[in-house]
Amino acid sequence: MSQLPAQGLSHDEVMARLEAFRADDINWRSGRAWAYVYDAGEGAQKVCEDAFAGFLWENALDPTVFPSMLRLENELVGLVARHLHAPEGAAGCYASGGTESIMLAVKGSRERHRRVKQDNARLNIVLPETAHAAFQKAALYLDLEVRLIPVDPHTFKAVPDAMAAAVDPHTCLIVGSAPSYAHGVIDPIADLGAIALQHDLWLHVDACVGGWLLPWFERLGAPLPRYDFRVPGVSSMSCDLHKYGFAPKGASILVLRDKSLRPHHMYACATWSGYTLINLAVQSSKGGGPLAAAWAALNFMGDDGYEALASRMLTATREIVAGIDAIDDLRVLGTPEMNLIAITSDTVNIFHVADEMTERGWYVQPQLSFGASPANIHLSVNPKGQPHVPALLADFKASCEAARALPSGQLKAVLGDALASLDPATVDPSAIPMMLAMAGITGTGLPKRMAEINEVLDALTPPLRELLLVGFVNELYRPE
Repeated sequence: MSQLPAQGLSHDEVMARLEAFRADDINWRSGRAWAYVYDAGEGAQKVCEDAFAGFLWENALDPTVFPSMLRLENELVGLVARHLHAPEGAAGCYASGGTESIMLAVKGSRERHRRVKQDNARLNIVLPETAHAAFQKAALYLDLEVRLIPVDPHTFKAVPDAMAAAVDPHTCLIVGSAPSYAHGVIDPIADLGAIALQHDLWLHVDACVGGWLLPWFERLGAPLPRYDFRVPGVSSMSCDLHKYGFAPKGASILVLRDKSLRPHHMYACATWSGYTLINLAVQSSKGGGPLAAAWAALNFMGDDGYEALASRMLTATREIVAGIDAIDDLRVLGTPEMNLIAITSDTVNIFHVADEMTERGWYVQPQLSFGASPANIHLSVNPKGQPHVPALLADFKASCEAARALPSGQLKAVLGDALASLDPATVDPSAIPMMLAMAGITGTGLPKRMAEINEVLDALTPPLRELLLVGFVNELYRPE
């Protein structure tokens, strides 16, 4: 177990030890990382760091104590609401990330349904299979049934008729994405809005990844369908500023069409002996640093700054899609409407391609198959990535050539049937380490090449994937 030093360390020693912890971290400033990070350059980073540090100790729990926090939150919500064409009377709140914003929308829909429709049965939410996993996480926490609906196998967009058919009197929420993370496509929000109006349902548009950037793509002439509050029937939208707003983690905004919807996701408690608690979001104490840094990012970049970055990302996305189309072994899934791209192959092992890209100094994100979507490589395009596009495409082509010569399916052939026959509900937890070892996952780390492990995981049912991954992460996080 870790223990405190007998004598406190100096400032320089503390910082040196912290810096050493980052030795194996991805170099996200290199322009060669294509997932998880959003980099607008050193100027934006510096102003965010200074703002974050300047408000490090403020607490947004009580706006009467720190009115600065109230002003920052109101200004951020106002900026995002205007950006998404929310009408007069709109409201919202600041959250720690997209998952919290989504959690609030799900809770709000549940409470509104119970109050308006006087329905105390177990409620359900209707999602396309491409909706972010955070909706299923929220449903688990809030005891809601999830109805997961297949998407169009060519466009990877929600199918409105199938969504409508899943709605019943106990449905409290339907969901669309703008865009979906996996494929970068925008669901038919106008059609979903019509369904919501017909059944008096809460429609949430998950624009966590796209809400801040899409308006500039639209301004730059990208042919986008309507996806925001201009669509009748949209009740709420989530928009992460720590993605393409380039603010530090965690900064997300939930926008509601009308202030009357907000109390449904708020929480108040006067039935204890301390101060009366009232929260807009899940958190009570909220550090002021992320709020200030998000405000700083938006105001530092300004309209012209974001448009310039959007132009670079739109150009890079088009170059990558065209370049992938020119590589015989690869194809793009769907037609990306933002700067998110999913790449698959019908001729080579896509997981070997991902490993080969890692060998060549890139970070690309493997995604397992699910529903209509085959296994693929995901790219999130950043402004810093644009100069690297020719090298990226050249290495994709070389990686395909290398992947063709590598063996595939050996571990899957040995373990696939044995693991696939297991029932996750009856697996003894003590057997999970052995199962992990069988799949090639040992100790508290992963091998440098992941293709065989990903092949095995890809062959398993989602419940078995979840079982193994929970077991692995349970071993990974242990006190030192």
